[in-house]
Amino acid sequence: MIVKICGITTLEDALACIEAGADWLGFNFYPPSPRYLTPTACVEIAAVLRRSHPGVKLVGVFVNAPIQEVTAILDGCRLHLAQLCGHEPPEHLAMLGEQAFKALRPANATALEAELAAYRARIEAPAWLIDAYRPGQFGGTGHTADWSLAAGLAQRAPILLAGGLKPGNVAAAVAQVRPWGVDVASGVESAPGRKDVALVRAFVQAASSPLPKRERVG
Repeated sequence: MIVKICGITTLEDALACIEAGADWLGFNFYPPSPRYLTPTACVEIAAVLRRSHPGVKLVGVFVNAPIQEVTAILDGCRLHLAQLCGHEPPEHLAMLGEQAFKALRPANATALEAELAAYRARIEAPAWLIDAYRPGQFGGTGHTADWSLAAGLAQRAPILLAGGLKPGNVAAAVAQVRPWGVDVASGVESAPGRKDVALVRAFVQAASSPLPKRERVG
């Protein structure tokens, strides 16, 4: 189970999250977000992390950013992946190729199928990120995603499950959805953009608990 901690804003939090068991770290480049990080600050943080923890994947989180901005930040900060969370045109995902994946916030099954048809999935995991649907908002809301929709998609492609996850519910989410990985921001924070190491540690432990075997039908 891959655990991604999103909304990292300081080197101290980044290192603490890695020590607590995080596999991926996300940096938010959406200025309206309380977890916004400037590219300049990210360059400094990412440089240290690449030296000290080269196995940890670093992800840039973008919302409706121009494709030139996305590529400039990926290259300048030397990040591994871009997570596109807005209404980016499918061409942007195609231009970034295997360096990007799309976050989806489907309102229902019909909306999910329409988005899947519009955007090309990555060949490598994760193919998609599934977040909670909140009109006019682009993630980080603390609201729970539709686990039944996510579970159906997880049987077709490797997904990251986000949306309202926290130490108290992530084990249940993993058991129901069976995602490739989980993504959390507000659920492990003491304040927006500041991570609580005890919550991160509890989240990682709960997310990584052994899954019950699926019952056979027939």
